[in-house]
Amino acid sequence: MVAGTEVRGGYVGSGIARGDYRGSGGRFCVVGLVVGISDSAGASLAGVGVGHIGGGIAVSALQGVALADLLGIAYEGYVSETGVTVVDDLLTRGGMASMSGTIAIILCAMCFGGVMEKAGMLERIAGAILSMAKTREGLIGATLGTCAGINLVASDQYLSIVVPGRMYRKAYDKQGLHPKNLSRCLEDGGTLTSPLIPWNSCGAYMFATLGVFPLAYLPFAFLNLLNPLISLLYGYTGWTMTPADPTEDETDVE
Repeated sequence: MVAGTEVRGGYVGSGIARGDYRGSGGRFCVVGLVVGISDSAGASLAGVGVGHIGGGIAVSALQGVALADLLGIAYEGYVSETGVTVVDDLLTRGGMASMSGTIAIILCAMCFGGVMEKAGMLERIAGAILSMAKTREGLIGATLGTCAGINLVASDQYLSIVVPGRMYRKAYDKQGLHPKNLSRCLEDGGTLTSPLIPWNSCGAYMFATLGVFPLAYLPFAFLNLLNPLISLLYGYTGWTMTPADPTEDETDVE
């Protein structure tokens, strides 16, 4: 925060604008609770839920925000009006409405993948590709290439994850590979290549946010460039390739 900056009669000294926010050590209890729950295995969703509910209770108790206003903030977002630009930019954020575009894209990607799967299109496409990639390393390479190709053609990261995930799920089962191997390839081939493509939604976001054209920072994006190659190396060597557990039920790749 900005120490010593005057804010409506108060100062942003210890990180609290006293004229706008009521400081209390109790507010850190919610943070500690969320961290403690999220640190437990398989409790991340519970941590998110506790964070939302606990944060709402803390805001109502410490800031005196009415329930109706709290629900409005959760949906439309919060606008900070401390008078300090740095603080206002930090605290002003959108609510559920600001995420509706992203959520709509995810839902459309899931629906698109489901329609292609039920119509048999994914099976035909995957069959044509897998006829040339019958080995483990070939399957890994096909997954990475398909993810990157969809990023180039469809210009959306979510489609590059959902569609190949449903295409190759059964192929990984036949190869005796755990679904986590497919999940890693989807991340390496889909998530990490999307910011490198200028017309992809992720590349456009990076350009708008950073002001740097994707092809300009591409040579320096070592993580994005090296991870797909490392996945290929794992496919050829078998390193870290987890075999399927026959005792587990079939797991869908999200």
